[in-house]
Amino acid sequence: MNTLNQFKNFTANLPKNGESDIMPALFMGHGSPMNGIEVNEFSAGWANMAKSVPLPTAVLVVSAHWFTRGTKITAMDFPATIHDFGGFPQALFEVQYPAPGNPALAKETASLITATAVELNHDWGLDHGAWTVIRHMYPNADIPVLQLSIDYTKGAQYHYNLAKEIAALRKKGVLILGSGNMVHNLRMVSWEMINGGGYDWAMEANDKFKTAILNKDHQALINFEQMGSEVRLAIPTPEHYLPLMYTLGLQSDKEQALLFNDKAVGGSLTMTSVKVA
Repeated sequence: MNTLNQFKNFTANLPKNGESDIMPALFMGHGSPMNGIEVNEFSAGWANMAKSVPLPTAVLVVSAHWFTRGTKITAMDFPATIHDFGGFPQALFEVQYPAPGNPALAKETASLITATAVELNHDWGLDHGAWTVIRHMYPNADIPVLQLSIDYTKGAQYHYNLAKEIAALRKKGVLILGSGNMVHNLRMVSWEMINGGGYDWAMEANDKFKTAILNKDHQALINFEQMGSEVRLAIPTPEHYLPLMYTLGLQSDKEQALLFNDKAVGGSLTMTSVKVA
């Protein structure tokens, strides 16, 4: 290709009218770790979503499975693949997702956050809330992946506000992805419904969440404890719900929410996922 054609191709991809391209923000219902190695409707939904968004410069994951005192971000060159589960087939433990990290981006992200001091962490890696989803989205493991922890001492409003502090990363091609489950009560799982179906309370809670998301009623979702008894059953502990606060906190007034992978499994889990763009 000659130099003139290269220049034409480059300029054709520049943002128009002085506006910067902004990466979507995602919330993924990740469900069972087995979704990491199975080709099913959920993993296909993740893969299709990756094809529908611009190729990111990096992925920043807020996973339900890195629940810490204080806020931390992975800052190593090559984060380890963490198998933070038990009782699953050996094939799942053998999976490695060797995506690189990005220490410079970790430092930049930490510098954007003023609500708290952010620790640059070299001991964690990519837990199953991250790699089981991302390996279907970017199977070549050639895009840097970082994780931002969830401070368990803080409430939903804090996490929603913290997300706004890192919104500038979206203009730099960073895909910010929350990974959890809106309805997540493992103590009440029904094996009879493991392939699909939810208790009435789980479906009612999920419908409340979806309605509020589509109506941009973020305050109701922040104050989820006040949404009724079915929501209290759906969120017995908050770690799988709080990643949603990051996705919603990133939503601008002009952006809409799209729901996908909207299905209940095991009676007391929902895989409902959200794209904000």
